[in-house]
Amino acid sequence: MASLFVIRGRDQGRHFNLALEPQTIGRDPKAGIQLLDSEVSREHALVSTKDGIEFSIRDLNSSNGTEVNGVSVVDQSLRSGDRIQMGQTLMIYTGSSQPASLEAAHSVDIVQRAAAAEPSKIVASADLSKGQSGGDRSLEVMYLTALAVGRTNDIPELLDRVLRLVFDWVVADRGCVMLLDSNTGELRPAARCDRKPQKATEPISISRTILDYVLENKEAVRTTDAKDDRRWDAAQSIVQAGIREAMCVPLQGRYSVVGAIYVDTYTSSGNLVAGGPRERFNDDQLRLITAIGYQAALAIEDTFYYSAMMQSERLAVMGQTIATLSHHIKNILQGIRGGGYLIDTGLKREDNEAVRRGWSMVEKNQERISNLVMDMLTFSKERQPERVLSDVNELLDDVTELMRVRAEEADCQLRTVLDSNLSPAYFDPEALHRAVLNVLTNAIDAVAGREQAEVVIGALPAKQGGVMIEIADNGPGIDPEDRQRIFSPFESGKGARGTGLGLPVSKKIMEEHDGWIAIQDRPGGGTIFQLYLPSEPDASSNRGDTGDAEDDADASLPSRDTLS
Repeated sequence: MASLFVIRGRDQGRHFNLALEPQTIGRDPKAGIQLLDSEVSREHALVSTKDGIEFSIRDLNSSNGTEVNGVSVVDQSLRSGDRIQMGQTLMIYTGSSQPASLEAAHSVDIVQRAAAAEPSKIVASADLSKGQSGGDRSLEVMYLTALAVGRTNDIPELLDRVLRLVFDWVVADRGCVMLLDSNTGELRPAARCDRKPQKATEPISISRTILDYVLENKEAVRTTDAKDDRRWDAAQSIVQAGIREAMCVPLQGRYSVVGAIYVDTYTSSGNLVAGGPRERFNDDQLRLITAIGYQAALAIEDTFYYSAMMQSERLAVMGQTIATLSHHIKNILQGIRGGGYLIDTGLKREDNEAVRRGWSMVEKNQERISNLVMDMLTFSKERQPERVLSDVNELLDDVTELMRVRAEEADCQLRTVLDSNLSPAYFDPEALHRAVLNVLTNAIDAVAGREQAEVVIGALPAKQGGVMIEIADNGPGIDPEDRQRIFSPFESGKGARGTGLGLPVSKKIMEEHDGWIAIQDRPGGGTIFQLYLPSEPDASSNRGDTGDAEDDADASLPSRDTLS
């Protein structure tokens, strides 16, 4: 696919694939290719194609003009490697005649050795420890390589960029990148590139002889006509593949060889002898590809290690999650089993009181596992709230009535402070219900067993617009250093009674509503949880963190002392 690669300017490093339909280049956000350069016009130029292969660029009467290879143009056909400048932005055009992809790599075949054969000829080799060629051209290639390999952790995309760079600077007919399989030690084709699009569907046969030499000696090699090379020791694979010239360089990382880059020019086996000595590859190109291969290998190696580290961390988190949830589920099942035993015993003895006690235990633990499952579902997936215009006071009344029995069991006075003038707001009633329920449950558990335990829940208009829901308790309070930690998954101060998911779920729900949840000290002792709900669905709260809300108290709730 044809593309533009920005090598200088505000968009440096960006890569734009060109579509078959005409695309406008400019600062306009609606442009097909938007550039942030202030010296680029809103509609600066138009790039288009008639056949899907050859592209051209036309200046749209821009203020600063369009240059191709340093020459100002109005309408210009593009060739692969052309430099296009608009304002301070410099781009390189790569033609569509170089399709590199993982899918095309499946048609790469490594030709095995045969017993008797015509050999080929090594005309040059480059040791990895030797320096690369000098000159502005080489420096530019190395600069582009550094940009290409340094901006992605995706291996197929990285290999695609590397092959495109190689084909921009080397007149090769085809090429591919092969990576070593860490399990089998075998080379596996990973990406392919062809100069002629019609050749992209034809299989590439790569000489096993050349690959083995490069990997065993860790040397980059350039070969010529397959006739007189004693170094290859009778390898039919080179002639069988129809190779006229080839270059192959190892992808040498810090610790080992991770693969190889291979490019060649090809001819039919009938023309191989009659073609004559016309070399397209030279030693400078060999050293250049060697340097590109070295940088690519370092990036590939880093990506492999990064992926392995991420996988290890994911497994560690998964293990922690399974262990924590298994512990809570086991406790809940024990409660259900105990309740079932009481019911069974009561039925046998016709003891209705035992049956009621057992059923009460089953109900409580059924509610616990239901809440755990709902919290797990809410926390594990991204979702957009289904906002409807609803009454916050009515929602708080529902939550309060639901928790009334639990508050009585904790010997806690639960009361509400509602504003009758509070306007309806846009929110997801089911989601906000769970967010408030989780915080209220924590507040009741925090004061359980204390003298004159009290929890107050209320909602009032916030000064910045929207609604501020506050849940205040006169419990022991929360230390400032713990106010960030309690919003992390599986962090609970309740011991075996808590899942550590309630507050993280509440925080996630409020953030999905473009709001926030925060904590402050209650005057006289205890804690106030603030849940801010914006007045408009797309409103931004401008709040940067979760935790201590002391700086926001006066700004968010005019009459906050009502809950104190």
